[in-house]
Amino acid sequence: MNAESSSLQARARVHAALGDPARLAIVDALTLGDASPGEIAAELGMPTNLVAHHVKVLREAGLIARTRSEGDRRRTYLHLAPGVLSILTAPRLDGAERVVFVCTHNSARSQLAAALWRDRIGGSVASAGTHPAPCVHPRAIRIAREHGLTLDPAGTHHVDDVLHDGDLVIAVCDNAHEDLTSAARPRLHWSIPDPSRIDTDAAFEATYTDLAGRIDRITPARSGR
Repeated sequence: MNAESSSLQARARVHAALGDPARLAIVDALTLGDASPGEIAAELGMPTNLVAHHVKVLREAGLIARTRSEGDRRRTYLHLAPGVLSILTAPRLDGAERVVFVCTHNSARSQLAAALWRDRIGGSVASAGTHPAPCVHPRAIRIAREHGLTLDPAGTHHVDDVLHDGDLVIAVCDNAHEDLTSAARPRLHWSIPDPSRIDTDAAFEATYTDLAGRIDRITPARSGR
């Protein structure tokens, strides 16, 4: 089989996978954030065994992948393969007065996400942690500075002191997504690994790149923007 024929077959699998309304609904649900199969089933009102079937088809077509939770190691989260995004239109995301990014320590991921949002989208944005560290991670400060962003070294906050009714909450780590109560349940979940576990500039740069791509993806989905 030559390269052109192989490419045609791969594209055919993608189009066939997206041709089913249920599978397209799953892909739509994952366009703005990550979710576990159980969360997908609850959101779409679909039996879990049917979700498992559709997820298998989507994975075989190269449209989605799965990762294991950094928090509850038994749970897995589904996310779109990067190349899929160019052929999808993001569903509309209703506006909110303020966006709040939440991670565990509020020392890296949520701080970088808030700074990126402020720079690329604007509006009211904040960050918080479920178990905030005393200060922002030095590598996060350095990576932000290299990209023209500024982080307050002492600006960490607990979610209880930050969240208001009506906030659009985006959890940027698995632990925060799983720890937050129903009263402050994240609207979106981005399953981004904790760069401090590796603690290298490359890990923090990868986190920055992941966040930047997700924020660029969400921009056209914001109502009125």
